[in-house]
Amino acid sequence: MNVLYQADASGIPFDEALATALEFSDLSGLESKGSQRAAEAREYARLLCVGVRERRDELDGFIAELAEGWTLNRQPPVDRNILRLAIYEIKYVESVPPIVAVDEAVELAKRYSTAESGKFVNGVLAGYLRKYGSGSEGKGIDSKDS
Repeated sequence: MNVLYQADASGIPFDEALATALEFSDLSGLESKGSQRAAEAREYARLLCVGVRERRDELDGFIAELAEGWTLNRQPPVDRNILRLAIYEIKYVESVPPIVAVDEAVELAKRYSTAESGKFVNGVLAGYLRKYGSGSEGKGIDSKDS
């Protein structure tokens, strides 16, 4: 989420934000389980960020449609990027159950955005699931081992 936010709201070039995040991410909890787990986590984060960037227009279309009364430029940048990430996971990541993607997105919004962001993010994602379902297209990331 941090990489997407930096590239979107701060004007930091995507590749620079991604490289910095991957280099300096605190994965000490995973590193204690072995360097392989930390490497897998970094790779999964990279794949998510690149996937969201590649499908940004599509994801923004869903968000614009479902965020009634809130154009993309009116949404807090944190919320907008949390929604992009969650919809990407729901639609393209087979190994992430949709409810997990929604729960994680709501928690991120509560932690890093406004007091009402958790409700907003939950509402948009609930609308997505009602309208488009929860089935992954299975063409994206398969992170069973991540």
